[in-house]
Amino acid sequence: MQVERIMEPMATLIFTHPACKQHEMGAGHPECPARLDAISDQLLASGVAAHLLEREAPRATQEALLRVHTAEYLASLAARAPNQGYVELDPDTAMNPYSYVAALHAAGAAVAAVDAVLAGEGEAAFCAVRPPGHHACPDRAMGFCLLNNVAIAARHAIARHGLERVAIVDFDVHHGNGTEAALAGDERILMCGFFQHPFYPFSGLEPLGSNMLNEPVAAYTEGSAIRDLVSSKWMPRLDAFRPQLVLVSAGFDAHREDDLGRLGLVEADYAWMTEQLSELARRHGARVVSCLEGGYNLSALGRSVTAHIRALAGI
Repeated sequence: MQVERIMEPMATLIFTHPACKQHEMGAGHPECPARLDAISDQLLASGVAAHLLEREAPRATQEALLRVHTAEYLASLAARAPNQGYVELDPDTAMNPYSYVAALHAAGAAVAAVDAVLAGEGEAAFCAVRPPGHHACPDRAMGFCLLNNVAIAARHAIARHGLERVAIVDFDVHHGNGTEAALAGDERILMCGFFQHPFYPFSGLEPLGSNMLNEPVAAYTEGSAIRDLVSSKWMPRLDAFRPQLVLVSAGFDAHREDDLGRLGLVEADYAWMTEQLSELARRHGARVVSCLEGGYNLSALGRSVTAHIRALAGI
């Protein structure tokens, strides 16, 4: 009698670093260290943390950063790190003495997560890091972002692992303008995103390249409409692309409780989108790496990230 073997699911990894909580931009700033506490607290309270394998994020190398950012910008960013207090980079974005190191670990988490899942150490990974990245342009900081974590990870996957097709999915409430600016025209990469329009950063209506699928949606759009958009617009394009790696710019500020946006998503919508992306990855033999972007209502953030990770891990 032949006994069928039941395969255990592969580990889901979570990458983070203590430096990511040392970066802060002043009292009352919504992109605050408490965001990571809210996530870790909810993962523990829900029992999801017990299913995750935690890894400490290394610093990204200069080589990895230069695949996306200009040498001049990187030198300027390092030079502007203050010894105390804050340095303002744009009206929304500042550095304290720990910010540059935190940004290096945030980008390094995305790179290390790509290495780990492609080496077979896990089927998926989540990077619980800050500062976020998707507004960071090749030559400037913007919108709370210093280094473009997901763009750096995509180029690393191509340069170091020889991948030919990397998908990026961005479900933050804001358009990932920095990612688009860095990667538009690179046909090895397909970026799909939706975002509230009109809204900061007031871009995305005119794609910068044929590899960009931008879907602007009106304020107060509910989750059901987003699910229809994902099914009818994203998934056919993603399936035709046949990704070898799926990167997620995982912003949770489209949640209906988040005051920095005006969309109507809830935890179940994030879980559903994640399930669709995980199934896409399985169909094409790919892996998934997700990186934290926005999400500023601490309770909604913790609950939404937990729903996202449950779906990634299949638990």
